[in-house]
Amino acid sequence: MSFCSVNEEKIAKVVSVLPNRIKIEVRDIEKFKLQSEKFSVGSYLRVSDSEDCALICIIENFSIQKEDEKDDIYILEAMPLGFLDTEGEFTRGGNNIAIPPTDVEPARKEEIQTIYDNLDSNTRFCFSSLSQDINVKVPVNGNRFFNKHIAVVGSTGSGKSHTVAKIIQEATSTKNEGYEGLNNSHIVIFDIHSEYKSAFPNANYLDAESLVLPYWLMNGEELEELLIETGENQAYNQSSILRRIITRNKQLTNNNEKIMYDAPVKFSLDEVLNCIVNLSKETRSYKNPNIMCLKAAEKAFGSDEQKFDFYFKEQYEFEEVKAQNINKGTYNDGTLEKFISRVKNKYYDKRLDFLFGSKATNYTFQDSLKQILGYQSNKESNVTIIDLSGVPFEVLSITVSLISRLVFEYGYYFKKYIDNNVKSHNEKEYAPILLVYEEAHKYVPKTQSAKYNASRISIERIAKEGRKYGVSAMIVSQRPSEISETIFSQCSNFISMRLTNPDDQNYVKKLMPDNLGPLTDSLATLKEGDAIILGDSLIMPSLVTIDRCSPTPSSNDIMYIEHWKRKWLDIPFDELANKWIK
Repeated sequence: MSFCSVNEEKIAKVVSVLPNRIKIEVRDIEKFKLQSEKFSVGSYLRVSDSEDCALICIIENFSIQKEDEKDDIYILEAMPLGFLDTEGEFTRGGNNIAIPPTDVEPARKEEIQTIYDNLDSNTRFCFSSLSQDINVKVPVNGNRFFNKHIAVVGSTGSGKSHTVAKIIQEATSTKNEGYEGLNNSHIVIFDIHSEYKSAFPNANYLDAESLVLPYWLMNGEELEELLIETGENQAYNQSSILRRIITRNKQLTNNNEKIMYDAPVKFSLDEVLNCIVNLSKETRSYKNPNIMCLKAAEKAFGSDEQKFDFYFKEQYEFEEVKAQNINKGTYNDGTLEKFISRVKNKYYDKRLDFLFGSKATNYTFQDSLKQILGYQSNKESNVTIIDLSGVPFEVLSITVSLISRLVFEYGYYFKKYIDNNVKSHNEKEYAPILLVYEEAHKYVPKTQSAKYNASRISIERIAKEGRKYGVSAMIVSQRPSEISETIFSQCSNFISMRLTNPDDQNYVKKLMPDNLGPLTDSLATLKEGDAIILGDSLIMPSLVTIDRCSPTPSSNDIMYIEHWKRKWLDIPFDELANKWIK
């Protein structure tokens, strides 16, 4: 391919070269842009040097200078992206162009496509086209795109849901030749607004009614966040007694004295509640504190563990306090009353049946993993949609935390299993997982509130360590400035759609690894479906139009005027109320 100038009139020339900026003077803009179907900010230029290679630049802005009454001079400012050599190889960077540059012209379509095509076909992954020319496809390196975390940000109505759906549809449909059925992609979507079911009709769909997430899978952080009010004066004592009782109940239930508090093994919350209630009411002998004064009969215990084992069985009645005869027990001072009330409210809340219901109690650890990962018998699926719209807000963070932690630990143990049991590197087969966090600012906010501790710890761990074990994250948000910086800063690939909030714009610009200068200033004016993509998976930062997904998520706005113009609608209030108060 030749990079010699075809423009003999020298209607354009470089007048200034800076380390990160080139200024170009154009005397006849109409002749200059003939080869370009669309020419504007964001268009590409090729600047040739004396060594017959081309520097590819992207136009950031332009100004017009008046030379005389008839002629205008256009001053284009462009940011160098990289060099395209005579063999069609593109290299990032633009600070070593030979002086003087010999020619400037709009980059040819085939040159731009050649740049984007400099990817191994085995790793090529494509879901967008160049905004300046939708006939130019903009692929990314699929390995670098998925294993180094992704951020998708944009205001409401910018096209985030369609972008996420398109990426996942492409990932689940791509496969090597020679087999039928599902490919080996595994994607879990935390769907806050119930948008993605329509986009993935064959997905493993789990809502508050079908999801089964046994409470005994929770670790200490999650259990305490759920059952203890952090702001209470007695929170520390409540936490201490809860740890001791649950640990003992796990040991007893599983007949194993070595089981620890965080072990994901079954225990009975019924029995734990019995024990806590008994402790709050117990009375003991004035002369011998090891003797508990039950109404049925006095009972002596050699240790707290023996007492817990007895208290697990049922709730007992105790003798009244009598001076010089019967004293109150250690916890019979009213400090556990609010705690007991809180545990009961959670345990008997029908909205939390997915955590505490009978089905959750009888579920196994393996059942839980298979359900989350789409491995249920005769229901295998690449995509698991966890519809959180029906999950009470007070347990939203804990639900996300528990699922995220289980997936991370599954990835850790599965990789360890493969590495220990399959010696040949070529024979090792993994099952990488992508976790999609829709509206991530709702459960991993920047605020250090204690009620988000569990989800923050789980997701930050995935952000920092997940890719080593085949677990990556896609952080999706309309308010990136409100997301934990630890999580967002771990993303290596950014898809930034229209952002109208100045705080969000500045936050994204600060974290983006490439400085696109004025191009990022267009974040507030991008069209729906347009985005700036950058990161180490992409040949060069690009302004793209996301390809349309099919089928689409149900994220379209309600058409107020159209619906208001229709005949008065009868509302099924009884049915709604029954569903509401269930």
